[in-house]
Amino acid sequence: MSRSLQALLEQARKQKASDIHISENAPVSFRVHGKLITEGEALTQDEVRSLFLGLTSQYQEPEKTEAKAHTSLPETQLQQTLDSHGSVDFGYTCEQGHRYRINAYQCLGSLAIALRHLNNNFQSLSDLHLPRAIENLTETLSGLVLVCGATGSGKSTTLASLIHDIAHKRPVHIITIEDPVEFIHRPSKAVIHQREMGRDFTEFPHAVRAALREDPDVLMVGEMRDLETIRAALTAAETGHLVFSTLHTNDAVSSIERLIGAFPGNEQDLARVRLSRCLRAVVAQHLLPTSNGLGRVPAVEVLLKNSAVSNLIENDKTRQLYSTIESNRSQGMQTLDQSLADLVSNRWISLELAQSYARQPNTLKELVAQVGGQSSVYQ
Repeated sequence: MSRSLQALLEQARKQKASDIHISENAPVSFRVHGKLITEGEALTQDEVRSLFLGLTSQYQEPEKTEAKAHTSLPETQLQQTLDSHGSVDFGYTCEQGHRYRINAYQCLGSLAIALRHLNNNFQSLSDLHLPRAIENLTETLSGLVLVCGATGSGKSTTLASLIHDIAHKRPVHIITIEDPVEFIHRPSKAVIHQREMGRDFTEFPHAVRAALREDPDVLMVGEMRDLETIRAALTAAETGHLVFSTLHTNDAVSSIERLIGAFPGNEQDLARVRLSRCLRAVVAQHLLPTSNGLGRVPAVEVLLKNSAVSNLIENDKTRQLYSTIESNRSQGMQTLDQSLADLVSNRWISLELAQSYARQPNTLKELVAQVGGQSSVYQ
């Protein structure tokens, strides 16, 4: 690793930055508690290319062996993927053991790099301020669980914590299928095999189908990225496996609609039936800056399967799911607006910020009043 890259990563760690953005003819930017901070002088084309080479030449296996750094994808292959597709994803572990997810991409003929720091110090679901209903999902034996949200909403962290929790509680076989592998799981009660795109397989759908012949109990599919992956994941969930995956959607209802909409029109009725039977939960989250400016906290929408939810999905009445979520809070469900109201009442976030994310901002004050104030952990 070049000295400049080492210094850059160390600077990011000192600032507790979640992301680093590197571009030609621009200063480096760091995302700290959700906000971008730009520092230093503009990097030249040669400097950015040197940083890219530093990352690719040290591209290591997720698990570093003693005194060895393995390169599973040749540097030329990473460069070829970048040249042919305009972007390339890979994982990187620095000499200090810190793990990063990297996307290098071309923009107007120049090179840019986005690095996401992955904290492999797993936190419990309660430490992440996630609802107890999400923790209960680790006891589920089969079906499909979706964790949804925009880029940077904490989906990967939530999934990693769920897998980590299962691995330490249940003697099961867990297989993860990722692009790239982000969080490294050590075997505990569970047996864990992590597979990485480009290193261990070339196509997501094939890897998911192959996993069914590898005796898994729990399958984590990094992303429902295309129709064939969705088909394979649904089949796995229908055949007695517990499947976790992600979607880039903002709420529970749009997640269900996105999955069904991925199928051709003549297959959508069957897709609704399949999903109504195997879906166990949809968790949609947003990460919001806290009022004290010292961190971020998740606002989380939770949809859990019950007979009403199954019937609405099967009968193409997904818009009615909002009211079902709202009226079943005693079962652990909650809308995004209910979650926002809780955060405002507990003084985690401001009312103004909550209203900017709320589905119905005009009624959020009423929800806050219903929840009632509680003492804040920041007091």
